[in-house]
Amino acid sequence: MEVTRIRELAKRRNAVILAHNYQRPEVQDVADVVGDSLALSREAARTDAGTIVFCGVHFMAETAAILSPRKTILLPEAGAGCSLADTITADDLRRWKREHPGAVVVAYVNTSAEVKAESDYCCTSGNAVDVVNAIPAHREILFLPDVFLGAHVRRVTGRTNIHVWMGECHVHAGITPQSLERQRAAQPDAELLIHPECGCATNVVEAMSAGAVRSDGAHVLSTEGMMRRPAESRARRFIVATETGILHRLRLLHPSKTFTAASDHAECSYMKLTTLASVRRSLETMTHRIVVPEPIASRARLAIERMVSIGGPPAAAVLEATSTR
Repeated sequence: MEVTRIRELAKRRNAVILAHNYQRPEVQDVADVVGDSLALSREAARTDAGTIVFCGVHFMAETAAILSPRKTILLPEAGAGCSLADTITADDLRRWKREHPGAVVVAYVNTSAEVKAESDYCCTSGNAVDVVNAIPAHREILFLPDVFLGAHVRRVTGRTNIHVWMGECHVHAGITPQSLERQRAAQPDAELLIHPECGCATNVVEAMSAGAVRSDGAHVLSTEGMMRRPAESRARRFIVATETGILHRLRLLHPSKTFTAASDHAECSYMKLTTLASVRRSLETMTHRIVVPEPIASRARLAIERMVSIGGPPAAAVLEATSTR
């Protein structure tokens, strides 16, 4: 009944339902599009629908609102936040900038609109190294908020003038290099798939660059790269190092192969807040609407546009999404 009602309401409201890969399986199944956060924001901008129901967390809905200011962006669960984004506020960043006058600020996309507005560049984990390398070597850099991604970028670029904010995603704690190596020892024929666009797997990327996790048989991939890899590989088993919600899509697309979470504890409680009932209520009451004030949105939009203009994965790869209906 919930699914039927949701689809009736979506048609009546001229709405598209977007679901992040880490949402509950039933929420993914009712969505028009499933993908990662920037993929869904690109889809929100591209669709003709006037209303976007964004089944994700707050900073993702904000990004969609920044890129689609004339559309109504709804977040079904007002309390769906992000522990990584919450580690730094705009006031924190302004104080940090005063301590390092003239420094260039690079912000991971897992940040609030206000923090993005105070930043010079945004980045994903896939193009963070390219963004930093595009900044003149003599310029001091403030990298935020992910300590693992920042350490990885500092190691790979060899730059000593990068200051890293000490923030982390609460989900990452279940994916340690030690637990991951135990999983690989138990399944020596399994490939390791890493999707680091949400903070929960950035510690794995950092551990690989430090040599704490073996790189053989490991693949750091975009969402769609992860979806394609099992069909391209002869491997029958895959260890997936990211939030457990992505296993649903992988199992639907590749039912003959086996997918194991790098940690069963790598589950984002914020992502799991959204239910079919909250999606239905969102469409019935047109709540909770996410609006980013234009002075903030215009500054944040500039940081996002700078991100996709710089090398690394092409924008199409970073921002891709897949229709599920």
